[in-house]
Amino acid sequence: MVSKVEESRKRPKTGGRTAGTPNKVTRELKETILAALDGVGGVDYLTSTAKSHPAAFMALLGKVLPMTVAGDPENPLHAIVRIERVIVNATN
Repeated sequence: MVSKVEESRKRPKTGGRTAGTPNKVTRELKETILAALDGVGGVDYLTSTAKSHPAAFMALLGKVLPMTVAGDPENPLHAIVRIERVIVNATN
């Protein structure tokens, strides 16, 4: 006997948002933040903030850079294959 849960998993997905579509709140919040940035001077404000509060600016970069960095298909990055730990006797 097949349960109703198993039956429902066999049905194709219909409706809903398409993959990658941001939430309405997320989109509106991003637009509001960008408008506020424009209101305080945009690039000039970010430049002065980077100088006066470097830790806050670096935290911002840490959130933005992973979304913008793209690899070069002609020169791909290679994964680290092996990490070796060596214990050195410092008593000599």
